[in-house]
Amino acid sequence: MQVPATLALLAPLALAACAFAQQPAAAPPAQPAPPAAEITKKDWGTVDGKPVHLWTLRNGRGMEAEISDYGTIIVSLKAPDAGGKFDDVVLGRPSAADYVARTQYFGCTAGRCANRIAKGRFSIDGKEHALATNNGANHLHGGVKGFDKVVWKGEAKMTDAGPSVTFTYRSPDGEEGYPGNVDATVVYTLTNANELKVDMSATTDKPTVVNLAHHTYWNLAGHGSGDILGHLLMLPAKRYTPVDSTLITTGEIAPVSGTPLDFTVMKPIGKDFAAMPATKDDPGGYDHNFVLDKSPNQNGLWLSAILMEPKSGRIMEVWSNQPGIQFYTGNFLDGIPGKNGAVYQKNGALCLETQAFPDSINKQGQDGKMKDGWPNVVLRPGETYSHSMLHRFSTVNRSLPAAPTTPAAK
Repeated sequence: MQVPATLALLAPLALAACAFAQQPAAAPPAQPAPPAAEITKKDWGTVDGKPVHLWTLRNGRGMEAEISDYGTIIVSLKAPDAGGKFDDVVLGRPSAADYVARTQYFGCTAGRCANRIAKGRFSIDGKEHALATNNGANHLHGGVKGFDKVVWKGEAKMTDAGPSVTFTYRSPDGEEGYPGNVDATVVYTLTNANELKVDMSATTDKPTVVNLAHHTYWNLAGHGSGDILGHLLMLPAKRYTPVDSTLITTGEIAPVSGTPLDFTVMKPIGKDFAAMPATKDDPGGYDHNFVLDKSPNQNGLWLSAILMEPKSGRIMEVWSNQPGIQFYTGNFLDGIPGKNGAVYQKNGALCLETQAFPDSINKQGQDGKMKDGWPNVVLRPGETYSHSMLHRFSTVNRSLPAAPTTPAAK
């Protein structure tokens, strides 16, 4: 059995369980050679009177990602299973118009500030700012029209690593109540090592809040294939940030040991799911920020999650340079029509959003210093916000084919 070194190191017992779940099978039939890496672009409607495009990135191993310049949304991502069969493993909507009607933040860049800000208010240098309250009494994912609901400018190119598309957007001073002009950039690269790289950066001309997150909904069995409670998950995080009844962080950093939030050893997502019941305001399930251990570390990124789907044998490692990761089990999915006739029900996918901790901007004292252990999310002129994450795809028992040597671009 061929297994990523990280996975073998951190979760040998979970791997044994997965191997048991998969019956021995004959070698898959010979597959035609995958096409050379390429980039294509097509019209995909209009939003706010602006043309929207769908960019397709194909790497040299047959993996494919479709990405829109509306919200920088990953509309689809096709990855191989242990037998070499490709399936689309992300949730999405059929058209740009459907995303406008209801996005659910599928596959987008959430910002200027991802996650929640308590009561939609914060102060920088003694000046208070008021934002939209679009999640009960709180501000969520940048507001009524955050980065997920605007048209970005896209430009694609073939890189040594694989096909790549860069999106840029200028968020004007005062947009959604945030101070300062912010120039944001999101770069997606589909590498020939079957990795999806997401690199986000931003600069500003006034002190402001920036905390971007990538918000894809994952189901490694294939989108529309049912719930994700049988997926196995490991989070290298011994601590988490508790929340109040409105899902605002309390300021405490608590251990996961002895709680249903302990994913330090790989386990089925559904194992302790009953301990996360619904309430009057919450449908139940996981929607928590974990404090990453920041180890192991590779090239400035640390392991942030390992996700495995036993039946398909697909594995996704997440690496990032962020202090936290929000694990969300699609609790508010309620029969949303998806691609190719799929219907997305509760727990039909999960999100693994690396980011700074929720409501970090309000976790500072009168002296402006952050509470112990909390990250600073204030971006100032002359500084550059930088957020990188890597999704590394592999399978339990299948090595990757060799990549073609001659890329092509369109």
